[in-house]
Amino acid sequence: MFDLAPKPGDLDPIETASRDEIAALQLDRLKWSLRHAYENVAHYRKSFDEAGVHPDDLKTLADLGKFPFTDKQTLRDNYPFGMYAVPREQVARVHASSGTTGKPTVVGYTRNDIKTWATVMARSLRAAGARPGMICHVAYGYGLFTGGLGAHYGAEELGMTVVPISGGMTERQVSLIEDFRPDVIMVTPSYMLAILDEYRARGIDPRETSLKVGVFGAEPWTNAMRQEIEAAFDMHAVDIYGLSEVMGPGVANECVETKDGLHIWEDHFYPEIIDPVTGEVLPDGEIGELVFTSLTKEAMPVIRYRTRDLTRLLPGTARSMRRMEKVTGRSDDMMILRGVNVFPTQIEEQLLRVEGLAPHYQVELTRSGRMDEMTVHVEALPTHADDAQRAASAAELKTHIKNVIGISTRIAVADPGVIERSMGKAKRVIDNRPKA
Repeated sequence: MFDLAPKPGDLDPIETASRDEIAALQLDRLKWSLRHAYENVAHYRKSFDEAGVHPDDLKTLADLGKFPFTDKQTLRDNYPFGMYAVPREQVARVHASSGTTGKPTVVGYTRNDIKTWATVMARSLRAAGARPGMICHVAYGYGLFTGGLGAHYGAEELGMTVVPISGGMTERQVSLIEDFRPDVIMVTPSYMLAILDEYRARGIDPRETSLKVGVFGAEPWTNAMRQEIEAAFDMHAVDIYGLSEVMGPGVANECVETKDGLHIWEDHFYPEIIDPVTGEVLPDGEIGELVFTSLTKEAMPVIRYRTRDLTRLLPGTARSMRRMEKVTGRSDDMMILRGVNVFPTQIEEQLLRVEGLAPHYQVELTRSGRMDEMTVHVEALPTHADDAQRAASAAELKTHIKNVIGISTRIAVADPGVIERSMGKAKRVIDNRPKA
């Protein structure tokens, strides 16, 4: 793989600043953000007052723990524009979630916000190994989803040439990668596997592509999947993190030279880890739910937003800013099966250990009488068409899941291509249990 480590002078000064310098900047910006939210957003004024706190109560960074949380329901309750801190006429762009589980969450950006977003996205891409002049193939969806336009503006800010293909049209994705010869691809990891399938279907060696680095986000993925993608394409695979409510992609990114967790751009986003049940702030190094407070957002500041993503904070390595470990799952997509907590990424890790099975899967939850049951739907590789081979692979996967996760499960091995491919975030869990 290519050496894409940054050269001396490539980084922004804040990326190598001392922790004291970073903390001083955060405290100054946090005071501004709390006051901006309190004075201009009715919800924050009401919630702060009810909690008995005022922006002036923030004397140290630790004082942020006194302030109330924001969550997705808060945004839905104030749909569509109730969380804006500037007049709607000053909002340059609106993004929104799909709203598949209720009202969509709507976010807004001033022109300065869009510039900030492009700046942190450009920083993320540079950390991933991208450089000015490279070609960037953007296969994230465009539109109300923040992925496509966030990636697009960041790549342009860095000085890259952008191919804005968006999601879907897998055959065309491969054709344009072959014809335009991009250096970087930005896409969900599950859809990259669909692109890999298309390469193999055409009989083209994916290791011969021009791709040097893939920047993958929008869904949890494992280091085992990283190894699968890197080996298949002979390129670097790095993780990017973000969410619309906080900004979009570009809140944190792995550095290509270390790939040891995602450095959070702490000059714009202040992270906390909390106990997802009690809300207690946990020390760095402990696993819990990730919470973010925006430090520079104008249109829609967010104060202590509960992401539901589970991770932990670690010291900086390639940068001074703290790292977050790869997200292992979400507190709201955790499956509880016969008293055992299970995340889809745990299933994925075991699946990738089994030869003869493709990395595509879905988990189906059902209930037989009083007992919850799990079926893991997987695909055989084309080389494993024999029933005996498939049965052996299914037995191996079942054993791995039992030994490592501690649950018994059914394994259903289907023909290649049967598991639904996602052009965006993969739908990993189908819950067919009766609703209470």
